[in-house]
Amino acid sequence: MINDGPHVVIYTDGACTGNPGPGGWGAILTSGSHRKELKGGEDHTTNNRMELMGAISALEALKGPSNVELHTDSKYVQQGISQWIHGWKRNGWRRKDGRQWVPIANEQHWQQLDQLLAKHEVRFTLVRGHAGHPENERCDVLAVAAAAAVRQQSE
Repeated sequence: MINDGPHVVIYTDGACTGNPGPGGWGAILTSGSHRKELKGGEDHTTNNRMELMGAISALEALKGPSNVELHTDSKYVQQGISQWIHGWKRNGWRRKDGRQWVPIANEQHWQQLDQLLAKHEVRFTLVRGHAGHPENERCDVLAVAAAAAVRQQSE
Protein backbone atom coordinates (compact mmCIF):
# COMPACT_ATOMS: atom_id res chain seq x y z
CA MET A 1 0.00 0.00 0.00
CA ILE A 2 1.27 3.43 -0.94
CA ASN A 3 -0.50 5.64 1.61
CA ASP A 4 -1.50 5.04 5.23
CA GLY A 5 -5.22 5.14 4.48
CA PRO A 6 -7.61 2.25 4.82
CA HIS A 7 -7.88 -0.56 2.28
CA VAL A 8 -11.21 -0.24 0.45
CA VAL A 9 -12.69 -2.61 -2.12
CA ILE A 10 -15.18 -1.00 -4.50
CA TYR A 11 -17.47 -2.55 -7.11
CA THR A 12 -19.31 -0.34 -9.59
CA ASP A 13 -21.76 -0.68 -12.45
CA GLY A 14 -23.85 1.51 -14.72
CA ALA A 15 -27.08 0.92 -16.60
CA CYS A 16 -29.15 2.80 -19.14
CA THR A 17 -32.64 2.30 -20.56
CA GLY A 18 -31.95 3.43 -24.09
CA ASN A 19 -28.59 4.93 -24.88
CA PRO A 20 -29.15 7.79 -24.34
CA GLY A 21 -32.02 7.52 -21.94
CA PRO A 22 -32.75 7.24 -18.22
CA GLY A 23 -29.72 5.75 -16.50
CA GLY A 24 -28.44 4.64 -13.14
CA TRP A 25 -25.26 3.61 -11.38
CA GLY A 26 -24.55 1.45 -8.38
CA ALA A 27 -21.54 1.03 -6.13
CA ILE A 28 -20.55 -1.15 -3.20
CA LEU A 29 -17.74 -0.10 -0.86
CA THR A 30 -16.27 -2.49 1.69
CA SER A 31 -13.51 -1.94 4.22
CA GLY A 32 -12.98 -4.49 6.95
CA SER A 33 -16.43 -5.26 8.36
CA HIS A 34 -17.94 -2.05 6.93
CA ARG A 35 -20.13 -2.13 3.84
CA LYS A 36 -21.94 0.69 2.07
CA GLU A 37 -24.17 0.60 -1.00
CA LEU A 38 -24.74 3.68 -3.15
CA LYS A 39 -26.88 4.38 -6.19
CA GLY A 40 -28.04 7.29 -8.28
CA GLY A 41 -29.24 8.20 -11.72
CA GLU A 42 -29.90 10.79 -14.39
CA ASP A 43 -32.82 11.37 -16.75
CA HIS A 44 -31.01 11.74 -20.10
CA THR A 45 -27.65 10.01 -20.07
CA THR A 46 -25.54 7.22 -21.54
CA ASN A 47 -24.32 3.89 -20.26
CA ASN A 48 -20.69 5.05 -20.37
CA ARG A 49 -21.51 8.14 -18.32
CA MET A 50 -23.27 6.00 -15.71
CA GLU A 51 -20.27 3.64 -15.54
CA LEU A 52 -18.06 6.68 -14.84
CA MET A 53 -20.51 8.06 -12.26
CA GLY A 54 -20.40 4.78 -10.34
CA ALA A 55 -16.63 5.08 -9.95
CA ILE A 56 -16.72 8.83 -9.27
CA SER A 57 -19.47 8.59 -6.65
CA ALA A 58 -17.77 5.70 -4.86
CA LEU A 59 -14.45 7.55 -4.65
CA GLU A 60 -16.21 10.74 -3.51
CA ALA A 61 -17.78 8.77 -0.66
CA LEU A 62 -14.36 7.97 0.86
CA LYS A 63 -13.62 10.01 3.97
CA GLY A 64 -9.89 10.38 3.31
CA PRO A 65 -6.98 9.07 1.24
CA SER A 66 -7.42 5.34 0.76
CA ASN A 67 -5.87 2.33 -0.92
CA VAL A 68 -8.58 1.22 -3.31
CA GLU A 69 -9.26 -1.85 -5.41
CA LEU A 70 -11.95 -0.71 -7.83
CA HIS A 71 -13.72 -3.46 -9.78
CA THR A 72 -15.70 -2.51 -12.88
CA ASP A 73 -17.23 -4.45 -15.74
CA SER A 74 -16.76 -1.44 -18.03
CA LYS A 75 -13.95 -1.74 -20.57
CA TYR A 76 -14.57 1.95 -21.28
CA VAL A 77 -13.67 2.95 -17.71
CA GLN A 78 -10.82 0.45 -17.32
CA GLN A 79 -9.18 1.29 -20.66
CA GLY A 80 -9.82 5.00 -20.20
CA ILE A 81 -7.90 4.97 -16.92
CA SER A 82 -5.15 2.54 -17.87
CA GLN A 83 -4.50 3.66 -21.45
CA TRP A 84 -6.31 6.67 -22.89
CA ILE A 85 -6.29 9.27 -20.11
CA HIS A 86 -2.56 10.00 -20.40
CA GLY A 87 -2.91 11.05 -24.04
CA TRP A 88 -6.11 12.98 -23.37
CA LYS A 89 -4.40 15.02 -20.65
CA ARG A 90 -1.32 15.60 -22.80
CA ASN A 91 -3.56 16.79 -25.67
CA GLY A 92 -5.77 19.09 -23.60
CA TRP A 93 -8.57 16.53 -23.13
CA ARG A 94 -8.91 16.15 -26.88
CA ARG A 95 -8.54 13.24 -29.28
CA LYS A 96 -7.74 13.02 -32.95
CA ASP A 97 -10.73 12.39 -35.23
CA GLY A 98 -9.40 12.13 -38.74
CA ARG A 99 -7.43 15.32 -39.30
CA GLN A 100 -8.96 17.37 -36.52
CA TRP A 101 -8.83 17.42 -32.74
CA VAL A 102 -12.17 17.03 -30.97
CA PRO A 103 -13.16 17.06 -27.29
CA ILE A 104 -13.32 13.61 -25.71
CA ALA A 105 -16.70 12.21 -24.76
CA ASN A 106 -17.60 12.72 -21.08
CA GLU A 107 -14.69 15.15 -20.62
CA GLN A 108 -16.05 16.63 -17.39
CA HIS A 109 -16.51 13.18 -15.85
CA TRP A 110 -13.01 12.02 -16.85
CA GLN A 111 -11.52 15.19 -15.34
CA GLN A 112 -13.49 14.64 -12.14
CA LEU A 113 -12.30 11.02 -11.95
CA ASP A 114 -8.72 12.12 -12.61
CA GLN A 115 -8.89 14.60 -9.70
CA LEU A 116 -10.18 11.88 -7.38
CA LEU A 117 -7.41 9.51 -8.44
CA ALA A 118 -4.87 12.08 -7.25
CA LYS A 119 -6.29 11.72 -3.70
CA HIS A 120 -6.24 7.92 -3.52
CA GLU A 121 -4.10 4.99 -4.56
CA VAL A 122 -6.47 3.17 -6.94
CA ARG A 123 -6.02 -0.09 -8.81
CA PHE A 124 -8.68 -0.80 -11.42
CA THR A 125 -9.69 -4.37 -12.20
CA LEU A 126 -11.93 -5.38 -15.07
CA VAL A 127 -14.45 -8.06 -14.12
CA ARG A 128 -16.70 -9.91 -16.50
CA GLY A 129 -20.21 -8.49 -16.29
CA HIS A 130 -23.26 -10.70 -15.80
CA ALA A 131 -21.02 -13.67 -15.02
CA GLY A 132 -22.38 -14.43 -11.56
CA HIS A 133 -19.94 -12.39 -9.46
CA PRO A 134 -22.10 -11.51 -6.41
CA GLU A 135 -20.89 -7.93 -5.90
CA ASN A 136 -20.99 -7.08 -9.61
CA GLU A 137 -24.48 -8.56 -9.87
CA ARG A 138 -25.60 -6.52 -6.83
CA CYS A 139 -24.21 -3.33 -8.40
CA ASP A 140 -26.18 -4.12 -11.54
CA VAL A 141 -29.37 -4.46 -9.44
CA LEU A 142 -28.65 -1.08 -7.80
CA ALA A 143 -27.95 0.60 -11.16
CA VAL A 144 -31.05 -0.82 -12.85
CA ALA A 145 -33.21 0.19 -9.86
CA ALA A 146 -31.83 3.73 -9.97
CA ALA A 147 -32.51 3.96 -13.71
CA ALA A 148 -36.07 2.67 -13.19
CA ALA A 149 -36.66 5.26 -10.45
CA VAL A 150 -35.45 8.06 -12.73
CA ARG A 151 -37.63 6.79 -15.58
CA GLN A 152 -40.66 6.62 -13.28
CA GLN A 153 -40.09 10.17 -12.00
CA SER A 154 -39.94 11.55 -15.54
CA GLU A 155 -43.23 9.95 -16.62
